[in-house]
Amino acid sequence: MIRNASLLLAGTIIGATAAITVAQVPGLVPSAAHAAVSDTYRQLNLFGDVFERIRADYVEKPDDSALIEAAVNGMLTSLDPHSSYMNPKDFKDMQVQTRGEFGGLGIEVTMEDGVVKVVSPIDDTPAAKAGIQAGDLIIAIDGDSVQNMNLNQAVEKMRGAVNTPITLQIARKGTAKPFDVKVVRDVIRIQSVKSRAEGDIGYIRISSFNEQTFDGLKSAVDKLNKDIGKDKLKGYILDLRNNPGGLLDQAVAVGDAFLNQGEIVATRGRHSDQNARYDARDGDLTDGKPVIVLINGGSASASEIVAGALQDQKRATILGTRSFGKGSVQTIIPLGSNGAIRLTTARYYTPAGRSIQAKGIDPDIQVVQDLPPELKDQVTDTKGEASLKGHLANEAGGDEGTGSQAYVPPDAKDDKQLQQAIGLLDGKQANSAFPPNPKAAVPN
Repeated sequence: MIRNASLLLAGTIIGATAAITVAQVPGLVPSAAHAAVSDTYRQLNLFGDVFERIRADYVEKPDDSALIEAAVNGMLTSLDPHSSYMNPKDFKDMQVQTRGEFGGLGIEVTMEDGVVKVVSPIDDTPAAKAGIQAGDLIIAIDGDSVQNMNLNQAVEKMRGAVNTPITLQIARKGTAKPFDVKVVRDVIRIQSVKSRAEGDIGYIRISSFNEQTFDGLKSAVDKLNKDIGKDKLKGYILDLRNNPGGLLDQAVAVGDAFLNQGEIVATRGRHSDQNARYDARDGDLTDGKPVIVLINGGSASASEIVAGALQDQKRATILGTRSFGKGSVQTIIPLGSNGAIRLTTARYYTPAGRSIQAKGIDPDIQVVQDLPPELKDQVTDTKGEASLKGHLANEAGGDEGTGSQAYVPPDAKDDKQLQQAIGLLDGKQANSAFPPNPKAAVPN
């Protein structure tokens, strides 16, 4: 009911002619309604007073639109690390990115303690090729400290014309002092799904969830069936390591590809229209073949939806290290010619009713990668969502995630997680968690 009141109030502020009456605010007694409206107006008057004082007395003439944009973004970023304002250019860039092609460096970033933190470099992009790693902190961009930038400003500064260089100053745990990394900007065309045969096993790597992901997965499965032979194919490895997430509908489609029935994910917000349940449709794209899903500390959001669904439904064995723990849903709300806001509107829950917010998905089989000697002082665990300032708490309470390794060796033969998955599917290794017991799946 309070939601209705706030919508009416917002309408009045932007020029609606109808006055707010007590009858328009169901559930509030007259005194409560009057107090709520009066208090809101007092706070808005405070904003107006400060805005006018800055315009009148600041040492230099400020840009009014920049002031308002900064105020709006400050309001949103104070809520949680994933809510923010996007100006028209940022909104357009975001739309391009979800289509799977955009300009930039190729890194998923967030803000932590005033610096930009790398959640994950995207495969085969300038950032990945330059050696930027999950957990790296970007403290300066082309010599300018990021301390006085918000996340959108930092991202905007990292974008630019194709083939132009940019220098990032990186702080990495285990290194004595920050160091510079030069990256040349490029058009980032994300082939979100890659696949190959590992003997009689189909290996499928999903690096992000964009509009092409499900189609890419379907093509990969078809190609592996053809290359290996449908009768010979022993099973699939679905690699979601260092996958920062993306579109919810694509995560649902990928989960559905491995399931014949049952819940994939549910979302719950403050209001009933933000609650939804997504169920699998009949038809398993992989014909029920065994599946092992690889995750690590860089697996976030949509990756965790897929891993959580297949784990709870006992359709796959999850192998690796704990995932990032981003269990919230962001809604993009367009503001006409003024861009859009990215607002956290719901949490998502696995079929067993688990919220992984700030906790992550724990693997059925934990396998920690061995680090080569030259990286032992550089590659460290990423603390995940729980380390982000202002993150949403997990409603269930309890201990939050304490971090997880996000290193993936560049050479498959050194990839301990991948090799163990191959061994299990080949029958050369055994583990009680593989294959999972479908009779123990959650009821749905």
